Amino acid sequence: MTQPITLAEVSNQQQTLIAIVEQDARTAYFYIWPAEAFRSQFAVRGCWLRNLLPAPAEEDLAAMQQGIAPLLGAEYCRTLQAEPMLDPAALQVVWEPGDDGAALWYQGQLLAVIPGWSLYQQEQVSFSAGCIRPNRLTAPLGSASTNPNYASAQQHRQFWRDWQDGQPWEALQQEMLQCYEAQFGESLKYYAIDRGSWPPMAISQHYHQGSWVFLTLGMGIRPMPWVDYLYQELAPQHRRTELALAIDAEVMTEDNAVQMASGLASIAHLPWSQLSWLGEGHTVSSTQAPVGFEGFILSSVLGRDVGQFTLPKREGDKVNLLWAAPITRQEQTFATATESGGDELVARLLQYGVGHVFRARQQVVETEE
Repeated sequence: MTQPITLAEVSNQQQTLIAIVEQDARTAYFYIWPAEAFRSQFAVRGCWLRNLLPAPAEEDLAAMQQGIAPLLGAEYCRTLQAEPMLDPAALQVVWEPGDDGAALWYQGQLLAVIPGWSLYQQEQVSFSAGCIRPNRLTAPLGSASTNPNYASAQQHRQFWRDWQDGQPWEALQQEMLQCYEAQFGESLKYYAIDRGSWPPMAISQHYHQGSWVFLTLGMGIRPMPWVDYLYQELAPQHRRTELALAIDAEVMTEDNAVQMASGLASIAHLPWSQLSWLGEGHTVSSTQAPVGFEGFILSSVLGRDVGQFTLPKREGDKVNLLWAAPITRQEQTFATATESGGDELVARLLQYGVGHVFRARQQVVETEE
């Protein structure tokens, strides 16, 4: 029996996952492999594409037992006869903007989808155009009107075409800056933080009511991993975010404030570099936190009335603004000790009069907590 041949191998934007198309003399499959650093955290996901031999009447249990890619049984196949081998030149892998799922196009037609949300569960989930009934190897891809994953794949392909063919960043950039300037006055300085790769991201610096204010723009272009799986139909309310930091100018010079704000640049890349997400009450360690503090807690609630305002939507999704507030090591331990610890810490900070603007303050949890 021939060894499988790799027809396509395409990494996602952050090199955290690899999409692979393989075929041997019997079958063709589409896989998403975690990069080495993530293999203990996530499993390989696979999707049957087509049989290159006639479909068997029963499940191909012998192949499964031997650890080789099985044929799909006849009752699940759109075509019972052997299909032709795939032409590598006609394959196109299109990653989801969230960087955790991908679709496979062949000769301009959608062939398969492995949705991003499937990464976070034990059950294999994939959709193949050659399948007509759900089974352990895949499920029917159907059409845009019958399968939302099909419709999403079409939207994702158009999303990348827009970025390749047009210049959407300039309009998005101006829209975000206008929103920020309406709240905090003129943008005094502008720092690119995208490291020269897609998507474009930056930090805008403002001076407002005695405080240095720093806000990211560009994070909300792409949805964060995990959120579709965790929130399902409510995901559009949680999967996009921007970050902000405010520092009292009386307690920190502008240069020191800029140095502290540089921590936002690292945090802004975390969801996609770590296949994670950022939300209300989440904590992040940072070497840019001020002396005596371990990192930041992220919260829109800490913004109170001044720091809470509506950001422009992206792809119809709400974009949340999370303020980064420095926290001590003990506070971070408290926040991460329980599922609701982050929310409880935010409540304590508010109780002690702490808001989104950083000023010298006392710790709000006891050492033994």
